[in-house]
Amino acid sequence: MFADIVGVLLFCAIGRRSHAEGLTVGGVAQTAWPFLVGAAVGWLLSRAWRRPTAVVPTGVVVWVCTVAVGMLLRKATSAGVAFSFVIVASAATAVLLLGWRVVVASLQRLGVSPDQSNPSAAQRKPTE
Repeated sequence: MFADIVGVLLFCAIGRRSHAEGLTVGGVAQTAWPFLVGAAVGWLLSRAWRRPTAVVPTGVVVWVCTVAVGMLLRKATSAGVAFSFVIVASAATAVLLLGWRVVVASLQRLGVSPDQSNPSAAQRKPTE
C-alpha cells in the first residue's frame, strides 16, 4: 500500500503545484484525503494484501476505487469534480497506481528477483 499512498500523494502534489495552490503538508493532505480513502477501499475490496503487486485484479480495483470514491467524496464535500479533472485524475492515477505494478510484473517475467537486483546480495553465499 506504501507505493499506492506515494502515488496518490505525488498526484495531488503535482496537481496543486500545476494550479499554483502551494505545496504545504496541509494543502496536499486536504487534496489527497478523498483519493487515499478511495485507495483504502480498493485495497479492502481487492484484498490487496494477498497479491499487492498484481496489476489485475488488485491494481485495477485500487485504481478504479481511488478515482471513483475520491470523486464521490470530493463532490460530497463541494470540491471540484469537473469532467476534465476526472479525465486527468483517471489518467494520472492509472500511470501511478498501475505503472509500478507493471514494472514489477515485467521484472518477474524476466526472472529478476529482489536478490538479483541487488548485486551485493547476489554475491553473498549462504553460511552453513
